[in-house]
Amino acid sequence: MLNFNFYNPTRILFGAGKIAEIGPFVPQDARVLVLYGGGSARSTGTLAEVLAALGERTVFEFGGIEPNPSYETLSRAVDLARAERIDFLLAVGGGSVLDGSKFVAAAVPFEGDTWSILEKRGSNIARALPMGAVLTLPATGSEMNNGGVVTRKATHAKLSFSSPHCFPRFSVLDPTKTYTLPVRQIANGLVDAFVHTMEQYLTYPVNAPAQDRFAEGLLQTLVELAPRAMQEGEPDYDNRANLMWTATLALNGLIGAGVPQDWATHMIGHELTALYGIDHARTLAIVLPQVMQARREAKREKLLQYAARVWQITEGSDDERIDAAIARTAQFFESVGIPTRLSAYQLGGEAVDAVVKALTEHGMVKLGEQRAITPEISRAILEAAL
Repeated sequence: MLNFNFYNPTRILFGAGKIAEIGPFVPQDARVLVLYGGGSARSTGTLAEVLAALGERTVFEFGGIEPNPSYETLSRAVDLARAERIDFLLAVGGGSVLDGSKFVAAAVPFEGDTWSILEKRGSNIARALPMGAVLTLPATGSEMNNGGVVTRKATHAKLSFSSPHCFPRFSVLDPTKTYTLPVRQIANGLVDAFVHTMEQYLTYPVNAPAQDRFAEGLLQTLVELAPRAMQEGEPDYDNRANLMWTATLALNGLIGAGVPQDWATHMIGHELTALYGIDHARTLAIVLPQVMQARREAKREKLLQYAARVWQITEGSDDERIDAAIARTAQFFESVGIPTRLSAYQLGGEAVDAVVKALTEHGMVKLGEQRAITPEISRAILEAAL
């Protein structure tokens, strides 16, 4: 097992009705900025619950944070927070709102060009405003980690950042807040959590059985939850509760502690989203099976382990079992309605050229756990996904 430092200070308030309990975790004299996305936070009543729980505190609102939050929109939130002397943020929404709020938290006290936070991946964050979160979409794990991703529309740059200063102080996970989500977003959440787990699991063995078994359990849980989660009709509380908690555990640092991590699928996927507006999870479904194929020799031991433990594939030669595991992965994505080919999004060879160019411009020229995925290999991965 590799050496590691593990730190996660986020308090989780889990279950129905937990929004009402946030009061003790927000200073009574705080000037609070509540950040959210579109109108659903208001129309579903979640925003009203949040405002009621904040009581007599001074509260301001900032709505309109997009899926794949933009630097341009977030900069307006930074301006508002500075003008109103905000000293606490409360994010209400899914991963995009939470990611964006983390950026705002870091940018408000930042001296200098706030875009440099993204350029330096958060390494220059010296402090951040405290923040809490009310999660409404299980997917990204942003509710219990210190990272985020922000897109600059003007340049189509989608960059990630992280800092120990950006952990939420608390996050509310109320499964009933997922009941109004469209099936498309539930599917995205399932795939996002699945690929987050795979990025930390499907690398090479370092004798970390606890992390491996934990990751395999999360993957199996997502596969088991998917059919019921995708059903139309009245949502099942336990199913949504397990989906919400599984997505959180997939990226709160536990399964990634002491093991190598990949993240090539995410880096390539980010460029597809930035250039063509494809949902983040859907880019991951396009890229991951081809990363598995392109890196099958370097990942051979873990691929065979994954085949046996997650999909119970134990018959056939090593190569046959690896082929079957890759196929089952793509089939899982397709089973929740998410295509795994660029052609499904009317993209062809021109997209391959554009993504490889963007990867090169953003310094993504040595990707993967072994830093072995060059632009040429990224091109081959994307061409195989056509």
